[in-house]
Amino acid sequence: MTDVRTVDLPGVTLAYRESGPAGGPPLVLLHALGERAADWDVVLPGLAPGHRVFALDLRGHGDSGRSGSYSLQAMRDDVLAFLDALGLERVDLVGHSMGGAVAFLLAQAAPERIDRLVLEDIPALYPRPASALPDEPDGSVHFDWAMVRAVRAQLDDPDPAWREGLARITARTLAVAGGPASHIPQERIAELARLIPDCRLVTVEAGHLVHGARPGEFVAVVAPFLAR
Repeated sequence: MTDVRTVDLPGVTLAYRESGPAGGPPLVLLHALGERAADWDVVLPGLAPGHRVFALDLRGHGDSGRSGSYSLQAMRDDVLAFLDALGLERVDLVGHSMGGAVAFLLAQAAPERIDRLVLEDIPALYPRPASALPDEPDGSVHFDWAMVRAVRAQLDDPDPAWREGLARITARTLAVAGGPASHIPQERIAELARLIPDCRLVTVEAGHLVHGARPGEFVAVVAPFLAR
């Protein structure tokens, strides 16, 4: 059974989906840009059956609050505030794409809070040509376009300290790459795996949307890593 809840944090209200056995080790899931907590539903049954799972809508996404400012650092701080609000001292953390960037920023800033870390198709970040944004649709969407513009700008011109800080991550880490079908440079994911002290790299030939395109294969590599 999945419970949909909200928690009021400094500056924003976050929505999240909670499931799994009470008292199980906590697992936090962070979605990609433009996605939401329900994006993880396809892998939840097998991903971490012994964990208490918290899948978040990051600020500007899903049912979480829209705010006057957006950044990856603000999302990192939201997740840390979420852990504090729920009394989660130490967690396993899984992040996909943008959520992976938020996850590794948190693992740098508060290494004592993260036990195991899974980074899905997120590279060591370098400057890149500015991303072209799609036209805003006429209908409503489940994310804030101001957030998309702000986050895309950061991903296009990342702070070099984020890459340097990968060496400070103490969590046991699994990097899951999507292979050559992904638009993410796979050599940058390999670099990320080299820069994090205790990191293993696994490739699932699925493209960028690894857990969505190949849920069974994703579970097959991540579930044993998260298992106690």
